[in-house]
Amino acid sequence: MKNNNIYKNLYNGEWIESINPPIDIISPIDNTSFGKIQSMNEKEVNTTVTNAKLSQITWGETPINERAGILHKAAEILLENKHELSLILQKEIAKDKKSSLSEIERTADFIKFTADEGKHLHGETVGSENFPGFKKNKISFVTRVPVGVVLAISPFNYPINLAASKIAPALIAGNSVVLKPATQGAISTLYLAEVFNKAGLPKGVLNTITGKGSVIGDYIVTHKDINFINFTGSSEVGRHIASIAGMVPMLMELGGKDAALVLKDADLEKTADNIISGAFSYSGQRCTAVKRVLVEEEVADSLVEKLKERVEKLKIGSPEDEVDITPLISSEAADYVEGLIEDAIAKGASLITRSKRKGNLIYPVLFDKVTTEMKIAWEEPFGPVLPVIRVKDIDEAIKIANASQYGLQSSIFTKDIDKAFYIANKLEVGTVQINNKTERGPDNFPFLGVKSSGMGTQGVRYSIEAMSRPKAIVINIEN
Repeated sequence: MKNNNIYKNLYNGEWIESINPPIDIISPIDNTSFGKIQSMNEKEVNTTVTNAKLSQITWGETPINERAGILHKAAEILLENKHELSLILQKEIAKDKKSSLSEIERTADFIKFTADEGKHLHGETVGSENFPGFKKNKISFVTRVPVGVVLAISPFNYPINLAASKIAPALIAGNSVVLKPATQGAISTLYLAEVFNKAGLPKGVLNTITGKGSVIGDYIVTHKDINFINFTGSSEVGRHIASIAGMVPMLMELGGKDAALVLKDADLEKTADNIISGAFSYSGQRCTAVKRVLVEEEVADSLVEKLKERVEKLKIGSPEDEVDITPLISSEAADYVEGLIEDAIAKGASLITRSKRKGNLIYPVLFDKVTTEMKIAWEEPFGPVLPVIRVKDIDEAIKIANASQYGLQSSIFTKDIDKAFYIANKLEVGTVQINNKTERGPDNFPFLGVKSSGMGTQGVRYSIEAMSRPKAIVINIEN
């Protein structure tokens, strides 16, 4: 898999090197080299996709119970190596120890659940007499078949979980997978690929591609032999892929600006706990993080005070120290967050906690009295910054929440279930959480975004169905 800390790519069951100079992966903790990955060119990508296409034919004919057995084995291997993989996550993407272990354990559960859910992929028969004008002389046998070659593009923030959430449903449906991880996080994802390889996945059914998006990105998403694209990343990149990929079906999880709407009758202690957990877990580098609070004026002072108390208790430092706030993924990411902080301060927001930075480490920031003229009210920071916007009533909160270009999730905190459903029905998002932080999961629930937050529906069964298609065989019966 690696040689002298240079990681190779999985191709047809073997780990191979590119002819190009490798890419250096820099740890966000101390900006030192953590390893190198391959930088593939278009010719190498083409060879990889062609291999995946050929390998899929036999895999698509493999009985589902055999596919499921391999997935269960992969989950077992993943758990056996969780402590080693946790250390890699900590060093490569600066994820805290607790969250790293949780990601790996959750991924193993996801793979096992997917394997079992795949066994429930049943066909159906449809009779012609059910449709007006037809007699009982036709029967349609409808089965689900693979789409072919799935291109899985995973992000840096959950390089194991969000890669597996693409790989496992695609495999159980009978597809082959070409896995293109984000450059940062690629080493962690390559370890996941080796887990499937060790589990006995046939050669070529899972291949990996690493390299610069500027070199191979457009080439791979427009490749004639890619039959499905499953992408998690920024809305900007997602829109670009959708604009050039043509008629290839897609499943996309993009950006978010998830709002927590706090009504004046909410349990503020529980609300504050949920908001802090939702906003600052993995330093806010999550698409489902709570990224703004819309609170009714009557309880704003009390809520802000409770949020402040909890922010000040967050532990800050390096991942191995079991802290809450760790360095952001890159200096560019930290620069961007710092710019949003400075814009809010310049435009009059009340800085409730101190603003401090050490390298890529941004200390958690809480803002009060943020207005809609400030960038932080609309832009996704992907960092430990939480803006509080005061509103006069729930209708104003709904208006501000819906004015965002994003529509992933929202939270509503209230003791009045009627008001909760009134608001939930008006919010333009994929999921509404009532009295809970915005979050992904359980993984058998539907997970989706609207507007600039996504395309299609994820979740174990939904993902399997998305990466398979119905096929009808009609028998015509002689009268």
